[in-house]
Amino acid sequence: MPADTAQQPPASPGKMSEAQGLLPHSPRSARRARELLRVKVSAWNIDGVAIYTTELPLSELFSNAIRHARRPAGREIGVRIARHDARLPVEVADANSARPEPRKITAEDERGRGLLLVRVLADR
Repeated sequence: MPADTAQQPPASPGKMSEAQGLLPHSPRSARRARELLRVKVSAWNIDGVAIYTTELPLSELFSNAIRHARRPAGREIGVRIARHDARLPVEVADANSARPEPRKITAEDERGRGLLLVRVLADR
């Protein structure tokens, strides 16, 4: 887990809590982002279904940031996980100013479905 991750006590219903950190531009960091998510939702007493339906979009967004974002030397990827009532928003920030857009894919394509999964699993 990143050293600069904000540690907060478990949230009570109706209040917002969050954790955030900066992770290196590395494929291993996607795992660390998922670990941060699991630690926080466990501390917030959120059930397993919410973990899994949030973990996949987080992984896809983080993987896209690693694969597609421009990367100035020393630039890290930001991750933010929050809890607000029944919502569990996650955000990934990279050095690219363009918004990610789903690709047009065919049935034979082996890649390119990540943002479609995010769209299905996320409210926005």
